[in-house]
Parts: sequence; C-alpha cells; structure tokens
Amino acid sequence: MTHTSLPGTFLWGVATAGHQNEGDNSSSDTWFLEHTAPSLFREPSGPACQGYQQWETDLDLVAGLGLNAFRFSVEWARVEPERGVVSAEALDHYEHMVDGCLERGLSPIVTFSHFTAPHWFAAAGSWTAADAPARFAEQCDRVMARFGDRIAYGVTLNEPNLEQLLQAGAKLPAEAETLKTRMLAAAARAAGSDTYASANVIPAHRQDEFQAAFTRAHRTARDAIKARRGDLPVGVSIAIADEVAIPGGEERRDAKRAAVYDHWLREARHDDFIGVQNYERIVHGPDGEVTLDGELNGMGTVIAPGSLAGAVRYAHEVSGVPVLVTEHGIQTPDDAQRAAFVPAAVHQLAAEVRTGTPVLGYCHWTLMDNFEWIFGYGAQLGLHEVDRETFQRRPKPSAKAYADVVRSYRGGLTDSGSGSRNNNGN
Repeated sequence: MTHTSLPGTFLWGVATAGHQNEGDNSSSDTWFLEHTAPSLFREPSGPACQGYQQWETDLDLVAGLGLNAFRFSVEWARVEPERGVVSAEALDHYEHMVDGCLERGLSPIVTFSHFTAPHWFAAAGSWTAADAPARFAEQCDRVMARFGDRIAYGVTLNEPNLEQLLQAGAKLPAEAETLKTRMLAAAARAAGSDTYASANVIPAHRQDEFQAAFTRAHRTARDAIKARRGDLPVGVSIAIADEVAIPGGEERRDAKRAAVYDHWLREARHDDFIGVQNYERIVHGPDGEVTLDGELNGMGTVIAPGSLAGAVRYAHEVSGVPVLVTEHGIQTPDDAQRAAFVPAAVHQLAAEVRTGTPVLGYCHWTLMDNFEWIFGYGAQLGLHEVDRETFQRRPKPSAKAYADVVRSYRGGLTDSGSGSRNNNGN
C-alpha cells in the first residue's frame, strides 16, 4: 500500500552520533570521564562501532534502507583536540562523509555538538565559561567554511534539556547523582582545574546555570552558521516525552512541561525548526506519574507508538515552527517490539501531519546498537546489531520493517530490504 499523506520533500533518515559510533574519541570530555575513578559510566566507549573507519559501509547501509537523509555529528574534540590546534585530517574526514551522503542521495543533517566537547574545553569551565559561546561559534564557523554549502540542516545542540528531563522523571537513582558529583570532582583534580563538566552529566544544582549557558551557545552558534549561509535551516534538538494527563493530573503535566521543555520551545521561535527527540509517553495523575497496563520498553514505560505524534504536536503548538524529528526509537532487546513499534509510530505521525502540523522529516535512532553513554553497550536501540569483536553489522528484522514503511510513503521507489553495497561491515 502506498501512503500519500506526507510531502515528497519529507526526509526519511537515521540518526547517529560521533562519540557513540566512531570510537577512540580520546580528546573528548566524555572519554576523560569514562576513564575517571570513580566513573558514572558503566564501561568505556573504546572502539565503539569503529564508525570512523567504516563510515562508507555505514552510509551504504543507510542508502540500502531506501532512506534519503542521514544525521551525524561533527566531533569538536577531533577537529580541535587542543585549544587552537585544528586537525585538517578530521575536517577532511567529515567533508568526505558529507560528500558520501550526497553521492548516495542522502541529505546530510549535521549536529554541531552531540553532548561531547574537547577535554580542554571541559577543563576550562565547559559551557558556563565566559568565552564558551565564542569558542563554539569558532568551531561552527570552521565546519561551515569547509562544507556548510553542502548540508541540508544544522542542529546546534543535542538535547540541552536532557538532564532536566531525567531529573524531573527520577530516571536515575539518588546514588547516581552522588556518583556524578564525585566523578566530576575527581576529573577536575585529574585535569588540574577548578571544575570539570560535560553536557550530559550535569549536577542537579547547576541545571539553571547550564540552561542559560546552552542558550547563549545556541544563539551564538546559530548566528555563526547563518553568517556563512543564511538560507540553511538551523535549530536545536530537545528531548521531549509525550506528557499526557488523566483527570486530576493536568497541573502536574503542565508543571513538567514548563520545567523541562517550554524554555527551549520558546527559544525555537527564533529558529527555522525545532528538533524533537521522543522515546516515551508519561502519564500524569493527581498524585504523580501513573503506569498504565501494557507492554513495557527498556525504559520501564508502556510502549506507546502515538507518543511521537503527541510530542510533535506540543512542540509545534508552543514553538510555532516546523518540526524535524531528529530522533525517535525504542530501547529494547526484543527487536520484534521495535519492528512493530516504528511503523505504528510513523503512521500516527503521518496522521498528525494530515491535521496540519508541519513536520519536515523523521530520523530513527539509531542505525546500529552503539555506546549509550552511562549505560555503555547494554542498551539496544539499533536497526542493526554489531559484533563487539569483529564489528560486523547485521540487520535486524526492524531494519526491513522501517525500510518497508518508508517505501510505502515514498511511493515504492525503494527496495524493502536492508541490503546495501556491503552490509557485512567488513
């Protein structure tokens, strides 16, 4: 069956991140924290998926799914491993990736900061340092100068509100907050600095400070990107659950929205789009969050394919700008759940578009199982599994399920399988 409810310009993609896929990102703040004692990270990232070496194979996988977009991040720590020292090799690498996307009919969606930053940046005050916006703007400018003329969308920051979302929902145990604080203090001592911080391990008492810092960085980055290319759509991507209320829970729902999302949705009114990254639905009752009956995902919430449409609807209502789904998926070791979940979510997203909500595209998280930050390699969200010894990529049934639903909306223009020029990862 062919669906016609989405425009022909709609982007169908997958999203990835440099640190989580590339491996050996040893000049980054996250790498430093992974090797700090004590560490909140379950295990070090190490070689990750060897994506830095296997990027051509991975782009073949994306094209083989019949997609037309690929979201990836440019690792600032690779481009500027030491302050003021710019790696021409790293810039060459990412330029080759952009050109590789275009050769395969994939629109490059570039994230300028996907949580990680250079170690030197983290040790010099991180995002709250007075010169942080200027340093980030310099990085954005050098990336734009190299290949900004060939990318389709620019995402300044990835999920600057993630810590607020985790803390508002008590997603991490109380002892994790203590361990985080101890880890950052140990990292500061090891780095010989007064403080150490990273974008996705922020202590609770510094949330407001970092929100203000991220806001300054986003604005400065947007201006730098636009200075090079005024017509490039630029926005920020936020983590956003579908917050719903049963009778009596409306006040709690609205308070959660105000605390976690609304700042960035209002900020996006000055951008070209708002990036939505949705993984779950949260149900609020008069006494707190409510767990309804149903099959659970790996995050412990009920699997709700309609959560994406709900999150998109709210994001657009507040921001007033088009939505780009920069991430959506499901954490589960049971790929049958993923294979059923993704098509159902896409169909409900298409129904939301039919009501008039402008959606530019959909990027599934993620192409392959990878390093999921503090959870290491235990969390599985990929369309492909990766052998941790050989780094061979193997498609899961959900890869075909996603390819099939994309084909149904693109009018049968693509193959339904997950085949590519080489899907062995060798």
